[in-house]
Amino acid sequence: MNLPRGMKDFESNEQAKIEFVRQKFLETCKSFGFSFMSPSPIELVSVIEAKSGPAIRDEIYFFKDKGDREVALRFDFTVGLTRYVVSQKSLKLPAKIASFGGVWRYDEPQKGRYRYFHQWDIEVYGKPSLESDAEIIEFTSKFFSKLNLKNIVINISHRKLVEAVVKKIFESDEARVVGDIFRAIDKTQKKRKDEILTEYDQKGYPKEKLERILEFSKIKGSPEEVEKEFDISGLDAWKELKDLFASLKNRQVNNVIVNFGIVRGLDYYSGVVFEAFDSASDVGALVGGGRYDNLPKAFGRDDLGATGVAGGAERIVLSLESQGLQMPDAAPTVSVLFVNDEMLAPAVGITSKLRQMGIATEMDIVGRPFKKQIEAASNSRFAVIVAPKEYSSNNVIIKNMGDGSETIVSVDSLLSQAESLFIR
Repeated sequence: MNLPRGMKDFESNEQAKIEFVRQKFLETCKSFGFSFMSPSPIELVSVIEAKSGPAIRDEIYFFKDKGDREVALRFDFTVGLTRYVVSQKSLKLPAKIASFGGVWRYDEPQKGRYRYFHQWDIEVYGKPSLESDAEIIEFTSKFFSKLNLKNIVINISHRKLVEAVVKKIFESDEARVVGDIFRAIDKTQKKRKDEILTEYDQKGYPKEKLERILEFSKIKGSPEEVEKEFDISGLDAWKELKDLFASLKNRQVNNVIVNFGIVRGLDYYSGVVFEAFDSASDVGALVGGGRYDNLPKAFGRDDLGATGVAGGAERIVLSLESQGLQMPDAAPTVSVLFVNDEMLAPAVGITSKLRQMGIATEMDIVGRPFKKQIEAASNSRFAVIVAPKEYSSNNVIIKNMGDGSETIVSVDSLLSQAESLFIR
């Protein structure tokens, strides 16, 4: 029997790696003072459309429930968290909220992104401030550091700055023109320049102006380098970007660059936007985020600013694996083996006591011969062998499954020193 297209089963080792990312995320949340919650996995379609418009129906799983209401599976966490915060009139601000869990998207499956995947998310709600934007970017940088990921570069831009340049080059304030050109900029990460020029020439946009904006979108570097390459005089948002970089420097966040090719959600973000990449990988953006003050307004709160960031856990796992970083798998730390049936009862007792001490312990429960038990224990770090001769003296054998070395210890020592014996 087959699964629907874009869906998959997460096997134990995959789930263990996702849980590793989740634990590091929770540790980072704690150090930054983010509270953790899980918004509803089902939303009204009308609520999701408030963020992304009616076109979002092409990208979500939606259906009518038994009450004939149009509902949808959770597309991301931002919608649910913003809906929740907007409804809590007495919530103390600024509110710093984090979530981790599964989301569903009806888009084309790709590397590291199925139609169901695991996402982490943090949001800051309250009076709009540059330091709130700096906080989520610092969180992103420190989270990747906690994962020991290298080669992470955070690319930062500003929607208002890019919009001002588009309006100047195309000599138009028309929303349709700005939206079209933003889409052209967004395509530069996926399509060749000549393909974009051909597509937009057919839409009636002058080639010379398109080339100018595409060249602008390639500008990257430190604020100092950008100022040498492009005349940013008269662009108010540039000061905001420079102030943001100054705050990040003070926070010891150095893996950041300006990249005017980052625009993100075309009708959604309202200020600073950013994406983070593993520069040694082709897996795509690991995270994306920015300021989105428009969404609380769409939900009826004009007094509430919002900024946040989210990323897929599976893509992070791909980067961890590509860099050869060790993550825990589902294999137990210890396997308890019994040589014959008489040793079954003491083996069960030892197994239970080790588990009570918090040590991941496995043992045979179907009566396999000792040789088969050893084969099954090959993925464990250690084996505790309960054998008649040794156990008659209240001893057991500890076998290191990595190098094959064996040590005889007393059962009392095993249980009193288990952490030092196995967790190292």
